[in-house]
Amino acid sequence: MSERPEVKPVNRVAVDVGGTFTDIVMLREGKQFSAKILTSADAPERAVIAGISDVLEQASISFRDIDLLILGTTLATNALIERKGARTALITTAGFRDLVEIGQEDRFAQYDVFLQKPRPLVERRWRFTVEERIDAQGKVRIPLNEAQIIALADELRANEIESVAIGYLQSFINPQHERRTAEILCDLLPDVTFSLSSDVCPEIREYERLSTVCANAYVQPLVTGYLNRLQQQLSTCGLRVAPCLMTSGGGITTLDNGISEPVRLVESGPAGGAILASNIASQLGLSKVLSFDMGGTTAKICFIDHFQPQISRSFEFGRVHRHQKGSGLPIRIPVIDLVEIGAGGGSIARIDNLRRLQVGPDSAGSAPGPVSYNLGGELVTITDANAQLGLLDPARFAGGNVELNVSKAAQALHLQVGEPLGLDIDEAALAVTEIIAENMANAARVHASESGKQVDSYTLIAFGGAAPLHAARLASKLGIARVVIPHAAGVGSALGFLWAPVSYQAVRSFYQRLDNPDFAVVNEVLDSLSEQARQIVQQSERTAEVSLQRSVYLRYAGQGHEVAIPLENNRFDAQGLAALHQRFTLTYRQLYGRSLDHVPVEAISWTVTAATPAPAIVSTAPVDAANGQGGSPDRTIYSFHQQRRIQVPVHSRAELNHTNRRQGPLLIVDPETTTLVDEHFSVCRTRDGHLLLERQHDSGAAQ
Repeated sequence: MSERPEVKPVNRVAVDVGGTFTDIVMLREGKQFSAKILTSADAPERAVIAGISDVLEQASISFRDIDLLILGTTLATNALIERKGARTALITTAGFRDLVEIGQEDRFAQYDVFLQKPRPLVERRWRFTVEERIDAQGKVRIPLNEAQIIALADELRANEIESVAIGYLQSFINPQHERRTAEILCDLLPDVTFSLSSDVCPEIREYERLSTVCANAYVQPLVTGYLNRLQQQLSTCGLRVAPCLMTSGGGITTLDNGISEPVRLVESGPAGGAILASNIASQLGLSKVLSFDMGGTTAKICFIDHFQPQISRSFEFGRVHRHQKGSGLPIRIPVIDLVEIGAGGGSIARIDNLRRLQVGPDSAGSAPGPVSYNLGGELVTITDANAQLGLLDPARFAGGNVELNVSKAAQALHLQVGEPLGLDIDEAALAVTEIIAENMANAARVHASESGKQVDSYTLIAFGGAAPLHAARLASKLGIARVVIPHAAGVGSALGFLWAPVSYQAVRSFYQRLDNPDFAVVNEVLDSLSEQARQIVQQSERTAEVSLQRSVYLRYAGQGHEVAIPLENNRFDAQGLAALHQRFTLTYRQLYGRSLDHVPVEAISWTVTAATPAPAIVSTAPVDAANGQGGSPDRTIYSFHQQRRIQVPVHSRAELNHTNRRQGPLLIVDPETTTLVDEHFSVCRTRDGHLLLERQHDSGAAQ
């Protein structure tokens, strides 16, 4: 992998707003400053301003000195999952009112007689239809009935609709009816926001397209209000640059683009984590890594091969059956391919009706939070279990911003878990952590199986506030022999934001047969997509060089799914057609073990990704005794392997080096997280400041 060019040092700040904590990282002249504070759920911008102020005070500079500010947020994600978005209506073609409910007309669990399909975001009473029809070639067959649209305005007003999704059939090929509808309603309903499927998702497959535009409309007022309030407060504080936003596809975009297409922000935090893991893998020369990001609310797992996370064109949110494909609502946007489960420090433990211990997916969040936060939380969480096991320093938790009440956590563990199951308090705490470790291991196994990967051949890179505590146990369950805990692991996703390029992917479905393509029209489509993507990127980065990557989604005639194949030349012409066909054949054989050489090949969708060069990897100042926390006296923890309490040494990262490997069990304390090195692992610190855990050969197989 070629070295990236050095760049002029600037003051760069990244903020990752999570469900429990808001993480802030600033890089200034090779030095790193960070903070972790509880998310203010009622007004997320309050925690953002407070966190930025914290790191600026550490660096002795002001808001005016910030050269780049990148924001990532779970606001859209949480609104979708918790169904707390805007009062949304859908306007679609007459006869297709229930398409978002019918879906694919399939069953994700064929033999489950109690199967429940995911509920659409838009209730049936707020789904409206209009007479119009455009055919597959983009020709108007039934003109738009504008009188019906005008009449709809009164109904939308009477129902106090806040946001409207507009999605007509074939609008991806001809958007004029959608645009005219929005034009009419904007004049009549100036306080309502509008989302057009031809803007948000101009692709075939009307169910996925309508589901995506409904999701965009559902979160748009919430995200718009938050971003506008935040921008205003940042300006008042003296910020002189426009904030940028992290997208689910691993790129940075403008604030305006985030407001118009907030659905692209849904997986922004996890995307930052995947970028961090990719860069750590590049630093250490690890071609196969498994990214493990565990915070206060969720855990994210992502396979990264050859320093690049895989990008998907779609994902599901709100799965009603955990890990079950098809049980969620689809969103078609560029997204880093990962698995996210409800497993974080705040995940709630409970005993179900069958006297089984269940952990997650619901979370105590930041308010009221775990019992040990002493903020009113009453339900036992993973953080409470870790505190009882002795793995957390009550005075240093979250950089000292939260003081843990361990005795209160112990009492709750006894009443809610230990007593019903006949366990003592330590055994109850261990049971909670074991259940969540197995849930995460199972998610990794399922994701590996679906991706055709052998998980025990990967290196685990763990970050987030909770991941370093559980990384060694998860690695043991998966048979993984090596674990990396990056420097600043507790705020890893935010740090990943600073290594992301400015990018945007534009897509459009346009059907062509490769045995008789219309080269001129295809190049017009590609030129239009290139201009759209380039303009959005240049709004954020006017000076950097912008590269374009063009791709086409191909399939054999009659198939239902496509394979993405890069276009190597700037122009689509007869000269490159044979090479394109050959690349598709080779890719198809790699995926499915055979090719269908006698079947014609179809092009379904075309994409152009515009991107600036990724920033150079910033080498932060090495951790030393001056800027790292010193070690602590030995601590008593409950050992899973020995099934009893033992004394273990507690070190700071600064005490370790690359030549002196230490054998577990031991704890390593960072400002924002703690790493548990159990009896089966040893640890050293790399020259880059990362912790490297390696399983000992005599420690046995995966458990």
